[in-house]
Amino acid sequence: MSGREQEAGARPQGRGPGAGLLAALLGAVGIGPVLIYGLSATSDLVIADLGITEAQFGLFATVCFASAAVGNASLARLSDRLSDRVLMCLIFLLAAAALGLAAVPGGYMLVLVAAGISGLAQSFPNGVTNRILLQRVPARRRIGWAGIKQSGVQASQLTASLAFPAVAVWIGWRGASLLGVLLALGLMALTLHVLRQVPPLAVSPATDRTMDTSPGPGPGPQKESATPMSHPRLPGVVWALTFFGFLNGLGVQATNVYLPLFAVRELEFSLLAGGLTAAAAGAIGVAARVGWGRVMSMGASAPKLLLVLSMMALTGAGTFLAAGITGWAVLLWLAVALHGASALGVSVVIMGALLRSIPAERMASASGIATAGMFAGFTLGPLVMGLLIGATGGFHAGWIAAASTYTGCVVLSGVLVARGRRIRGG
Repeated sequence: MSGREQEAGARPQGRGPGAGLLAALLGAVGIGPVLIYGLSATSDLVIADLGITEAQFGLFATVCFASAAVGNASLARLSDRLSDRVLMCLIFLLAAAALGLAAVPGGYMLVLVAAGISGLAQSFPNGVTNRILLQRVPARRRIGWAGIKQSGVQASQLTASLAFPAVAVWIGWRGASLLGVLLALGLMALTLHVLRQVPPLAVSPATDRTMDTSPGPGPGPQKESATPMSHPRLPGVVWALTFFGFLNGLGVQATNVYLPLFAVRELEFSLLAGGLTAAAAGAIGVAARVGWGRVMSMGASAPKLLLVLSMMALTGAGTFLAAGITGWAVLLWLAVALHGASALGVSVVIMGALLRSIPAERMASASGIATAGMFAGFTLGPLVMGLLIGATGGFHAGWIAAASTYTGCVVLSGVLVARGRRIRGG
């Protein structure tokens, strides 16, 4: 019997899921990116201390996202065979190792390695947290909780952006990174305690195996699903969502990484005001993920929501372009709001769709593949945007490219909507 099966059958009695479990899920999703967001928040200090260029600094994010993409894709099936406790410990221990390694005064390459480990820490959270939702949280609360826990990334961005600079003034950016180790280990201890207190549900949840053909908020109980070996291939919906996440990810990180620079160079914002644009996008992103999760929990169709979000993101990219052409700050802030509310909210809809479509014993691998698509987009988006800015000397081509990726999202979500209608009609 696997570790996961042993865990699923253990402790049939115990407390129901509450704030402790939700905090553990939120922490697992948010702990991995803490190092990268912290480095970004203290970039001036990091660049000066390491004696590197801005381009070398940008490699931290590239290595992190590339490592996360490879980790999600290559370790997806392994995740199905490991227990929740093992996977959650891996997440927090890898994040702690990354933060601790960055705190060692060993030069640029050591921090680059730390960034790669930080990416590996992001290889498991979506899969294991989705599986925990399916196995330990009642169906009526499941997708709403998914929206909250998926906001962990933006919560991490806000927390690290505020805490790292404040602590760095006191004990330097390496000291701030070292304190992050304590945060990771504290969250791991909380998680292990909560998982002991909240056992799996008595009956395994079902999934309808076809995305959004049921109007209800989520699947109900059924007999235990087949083992992963009985279904070696993931359903097509997983690959469709993976490609959607890739396209959306291209536009998301191209925008996130270069948004402050765009505000400073093109609209003559101060450095502080330029940084506030990214902070505002992150704050709106937190609200968007929670809000769209609630909408999904009320039974909304994932393909239709993806279509709406794609159209909003496309409008946002066009508004960024218009802001650059006109120099109007009001258009920039409108674009920031559209970006945060749409593109940053896609993750929870993708995870919600998986929760409705994939059985628990395959959730880790399905979520891992879908997440790998997002991280692949995160890796390439900033590179493409940077090349376009360097080649043209401005941001116009970059925003057009971002709009093109969101156009692809509109087309793909439209196909998913049509496919859903055909299934219901049949």
